[in-house]
Amino acid sequence: MRISFVFGTRPEAIKLAPVIKEFARNNLFELNICFTGQHKDMVIPILKLFNINIHVNLETMSKDQQLSEVVGVMFTEIGKYLSKIKPDVVFVQGDTTTAMVAATVAFFAGIKVAHVEAGLRTNDIYSPFPEEFNRVVISKITNFHFAATKNAFNNLLNEGVSSEHICLTGNTGIDALVFASKNKSHNLLKFLPEHVLDKKIVLITCHRRENFGLKFKNICKAVKELSEKFPDVNFIYPVHLNPNVNSPARKLLSDIDNVILIEPIDYFDFVQLMNKSYLIITDSGGIQEEAPSLNKPLLIIRENTERQEGVTAGTAILAGTSTRKIVERTTTLLENKDLYLKMTKIKNPFGDGMASKRIHEYLESKLK
Repeated sequence: MRISFVFGTRPEAIKLAPVIKEFARNNLFELNICFTGQHKDMVIPILKLFNINIHVNLETMSKDQQLSEVVGVMFTEIGKYLSKIKPDVVFVQGDTTTAMVAATVAFFAGIKVAHVEAGLRTNDIYSPFPEEFNRVVISKITNFHFAATKNAFNNLLNEGVSSEHICLTGNTGIDALVFASKNKSHNLLKFLPEHVLDKKIVLITCHRRENFGLKFKNICKAVKELSEKFPDVNFIYPVHLNPNVNSPARKLLSDIDNVILIEPIDYFDFVQLMNKSYLIITDSGGIQEEAPSLNKPLLIIRENTERQEGVTAGTAILAGTSTRKIVERTTTLLENKDLYLKMTKIKNPFGDGMASKRIHEYLESKLK
């Protein structure tokens, strides 16, 4: 039984890595790993950390591509790849352009599709863009839906997917986090000086397409205001390589003593940095899922989130993207000790570290 895993971004690699390792233990399955190159400088180090080798690198990305150009190239190259490999099942993860195209091409070829982290919805086709479109399309053509939460499971049921084709798994990102947390060889001092780590840390990540432009400038303004309001707090921001993020971030935040801009760091180091932080400000979906396992309160800098479970449970606060709201909500968490402690004690609603095992067992039972 041949299974192809197709991915292109760092979050996909992180969340598929434990699934790949789980399936690799079973001689019933022949695995083929395909990387589309969507995050070409950020994925290979992840795979090395998890000791996973790719079989095919499609190298679909080039400078200044429009989204339509990316999609066009991927349809062609993934089509050639699947025609050559002829897998029985194609695994995709999440809601990236790679996932949507790979699932669609597999569907065209009559190949079964397995979708990890199925059923996320904001019910606004433009937010996040194009991720909401991508995941809705994938769900229409998927054979095996692996829903991370009960909300996602119910979303699929409400769209007419039979419960026989859905497996409630938990999130594979938590599996990766558990694996990474056991690795003690990574030292934050190799990229951050001790005097930075000795202070209270607010960790920041921001990279989503929906926040490009004015929203991103507002977020940077909020960080600047917070740095002035809390001079004894260090705001650490590993800046994404995308020029829509990198250029304005460095222009607006470079000359502030307690705002530390660093290059993207490997996943294991990033887990250590999350663990060292006091709280996290992010637009990342994966970090929304991971932070509660590390008992770190979270501020979501988006207008809405498809991971509502964290907001409902109380592990996260939806801050929006206005400068004023971000400053207000961050100030509350930095000053209100009772609220902060309450948020650190809530059980993670996104998973328990066993998702990959459930995916493997479910698919094996379906393919026998």
